[in-house]
Amino acid sequence: MTTSRYADLSRADLAVLVPELLLMGQLIDRSGMAWCISEFGRDEMLQIAIEEWAAASPIYTRRMQRALGYAPAVPGQGDVITIFKGLQLDIGAPPQFMDFRYTVHDPRHGEFHLDHCGALMDVEPMGTDYVKGMCHDIEDPTFDATAIATHPRAQVRPIHRPPRVPADRRPHCAWTVIIDDDHPEAQGIPALAVNERSRAATLDLAPIDPSDDGAGDYAGPLVSDLDFTAFSHSALVRIADEVCLQMHLLDRAFALALEKRCESEEQLTRIRRQQLTGAAGVGALRIARALGISGDEEGARRLLASHPMLNPAAYVDAEIGDERIVVRRSAAHEDGAWISLCGPEWAGALAAAVQVLDPHLDVAVEPVGDDAWSLTVVRRAQPAPEAQEVTVTKFSSGVDFAFEERRSLPITPV
Repeated sequence: MTTSRYADLSRADLAVLVPELLLMGQLIDRSGMAWCISEFGRDEMLQIAIEEWAAASPIYTRRMQRALGYAPAVPGQGDVITIFKGLQLDIGAPPQFMDFRYTVHDPRHGEFHLDHCGALMDVEPMGTDYVKGMCHDIEDPTFDATAIATHPRAQVRPIHRPPRVPADRRPHCAWTVIIDDDHPEAQGIPALAVNERSRAATLDLAPIDPSDDGAGDYAGPLVSDLDFTAFSHSALVRIADEVCLQMHLLDRAFALALEKRCESEEQLTRIRRQQLTGAAGVGALRIARALGISGDEEGARRLLASHPMLNPAAYVDAEIGDERIVVRRSAAHEDGAWISLCGPEWAGALAAAVQVLDPHLDVAVEPVGDDAWSLTVVRRAQPAPEAQEVTVTKFSSGVDFAFEERRSLPITPV
């Protein structure tokens, strides 16, 4: 079993990194959908977003259930508590930025509301059409798509949602979650079956060590806010790797949605690289801040070693050396994942990542044989301008969002 690259981080650093990775996953769409609007228009962007999340979230939701020991005893027969736990570990609902508050009435009835919705804060300035597109057109099918990972007869329905009336209404939205045998059984979209056959969907990761200090699962009660410091080092490593796989599964679903709409391979590759560059840059910026990474060449290699482009190690074959990084063909390349877009012919996303530390930094990439390439971090005399894709993604309030300490309290049925 390949050792995780996150295993070298301390338990304290991992507890800081995991919510950062969850937030980075949310920011993938702040990058990708901007270019979809430009290429296909707003209506097609909405459909791409729906297909993207619906073809990814059921897969990674079940993966996290199994990894942290809260999967239903009978597959497909989980309860609302299982659904809510999954949302707390979902890149579609990063903690605090998407501030879900949960109420459980009984195993089949619950509610949640958002005290703060960072995604709403991003789209509200764009007007009512964009708000309705996200909070109605996208949320309706994708909330249900996530819920069916736990129970096919689960339905998520709005109590109220934006556009906000009055304009400062709080909570931002509220929803019921009901499992009822009379509900029609939900079916996954065709792209879900395709994504389920990916290497990311079926990848084996090292199990959590139950003897490690701290919580090794989430089998206990649902809590109001996950305290990542309570998890063991081993559990945090596994969670970090799983969150990276969530991003790769989402990106693969994004690519499947684009393929149907792009007129050429060149157009598909260009949009995917634009999405990757924006997400890679803002993700690197937040990771570097969170872990206190130095702005030199050594810090740049450390940053790349922690970046989802190169993780998990069981998926992306990358040897992190003292002077260079060597990337070899791996499962990620078979899936056409982010790293497959990079190499000697294009290294824009890798450069964008290291340049958040210092615009004088850059990457020199060259082939190593037929199926590998090496990356060396170099320092240029002239600073590079910020990549346009990173600038576009910085539109999101998630770029500067600050997490706060919170008490983790058990939620019991009311």
